[in-house]
Amino acid sequence: MKNLIKLIITVVMFYFLFQYVDFQNLIHILSKSHGGTIFVALLFQLTSTFVAAYRWRLIMQLLIFEERVSYYVQSYFKGTFFNQVLPSSIGGDAVRIIDLAHKGYDKKDAFYGVFVDRVVGLIGLLVLNLLATLIFYGTFDKDFSSLIILITLGGISGFTLLFYLEKITFLKNIKVLNLFHRLSIRLNKLYDSKAKLFLHVAISVGVHLLSVLVLYALAWSIDFHISFQTFLIAVPPVFLLTIIPISLAGWGIREGAMVGIFMLVGADQTKVLAMSILYGLLLIISSLPGSYYWIKSKQTT
Repeated sequence: MKNLIKLIITVVMFYFLFQYVDFQNLIHILSKSHGGTIFVALLFQLTSTFVAAYRWRLIMQLLIFEERVSYYVQSYFKGTFFNQVLPSSIGGDAVRIIDLAHKGYDKKDAFYGVFVDRVVGLIGLLVLNLLATLIFYGTFDKDFSSLIILITLGGISGFTLLFYLEKITFLKNIKVLNLFHRLSIRLNKLYDSKAKLFLHVAISVGVHLLSVLVLYALAWSIDFHISFQTFLIAVPPVFLLTIIPISLAGWGIREGAMVGIFMLVGADQTKVLAMSILYGLLLIISSLPGSYYWIKSKQTT
């Protein structure tokens, strides 16, 4: 039922998008895209996955999970495959947790490690978006730039505050807030040295920078020439919106957000939609190694 609702939302989003673009022109743009540039974009995407898997490995090492980098890369690809290709109730994060549990690790610790990996990745996205907006202030209008600064600062401040909730002891006696108190304690133990946290956030910034480069390369593949600074500001909010699991693998939501934000700088709607569709297809292609690792793991269990 959940997947049916997501499918309906995805179809409805594309229906409305196709009302505002020239469908024949869209097909023409996609058919004329440059394969060589798309291949470069694919390399950027694969590199992004490898770096993200390495960040996850560093986090799990702090939790005394002793596995090789290759293990985390394979598990990360499997998770990406489930997120992008399989319409399953088991998400990519659940796949990673199950992988660790099969290795004999505690499920709660595995969940915590994956959760921290997600949060650190999100903070990296907010930091990248904040820095790009401040450095290239004026690329978008004042209202949009101010909104981005407000949202990113709010998210980063909330994460920072989480480290200090450990000191507010009465929170542990309040059922609703007890979770945040316990999470604060665990985060402070995990990141007893803030240098480790800064390193992980910096890696996350690099992961998302590679993702922005993917879209920038795809834009060039369809002769859609917009400044890189525009991508640095416009793309992270799109990624934030696609985190909300209300459509199939972000389809529809991603395209709608992409078209809406790039319209603010007068970009061609049809080319923006073509770029976003190419990106969605590229995500599927780049996740295919996960199918191999998934089948391989099934054969060995």
